[in-house]
Amino acid sequence: MAKHSIKVCMGSSCFARGNMGNLQFLENYIKENNLDADIDLVGALCTEECSSGPNIFIDDVIYNEINEEKLNEILSKLS
Repeated sequence: MAKHSIKVCMGSSCFARGNMGNLQFLENYIKENNLDADIDLVGALCTEECSSGPNIFIDDVIYNEINEEKLNEILSKLS
């Protein structure tokens, strides 16, 4: 697996709209699947896409209106 980068928007709108839960989901997913060496998980400043949040960047591709179900689907295709 190539090294992947995941940036979670930590702006107040995205965080309140679901990125707090998405961040917890990502942390658990990475830990449960032993992907610590394969994924860099970081927080990002506001992405200026508040109306379509919560937003997450995976390998510099922005995903809008993200939730755990969408995240699971995207992550399963990363390998």
